[in-house]
Amino acid sequence: MSAIDEMLAAARARIEPRLRPDELGAAREAGTLLVDIRPVEQRRRDGELEGAVVVDRNVLEWRLDPTSPHRIEPVTDRDRAVVIVCNEGYASSLAAAALRELGLTNVTDLEGGYQAWAAAGRPGSG
Repeated sequence: MSAIDEMLAAARARIEPRLRPDELGAAREAGTLLVDIRPVEQRRRDGELEGAVVVDRNVLEWRLDPTSPHRIEPVTDRDRAVVIVCNEGYASSLAAAALRELGLTNVTDLEGGYQAWAAAGRPGSG
């Protein structure tokens, strides 16, 4: 196993359970904050994730830390339910683990990312 594979496995162990694509719609309806960290090029190419807040990966920790003066409005406490979504579910796992290290207690990511959700027929997309 490569070093990055080990890092990814460790990150995913910290954020279990990960959300499956067929659970995304129900999570959104329950008030979970969906955060799309895909670059603008991927969002333009593949489409927007309905109901998600777009936050660039390079500022994610500042925007989701409830104690940061640069946080986004929906994040008010460390227990806020959050699902991070990237293109294929790799960067989002590492990002969610980093947020857990900041003290967010209810953050995970979407298995397979946007691509898995789209391939599953965009379940729960309204």
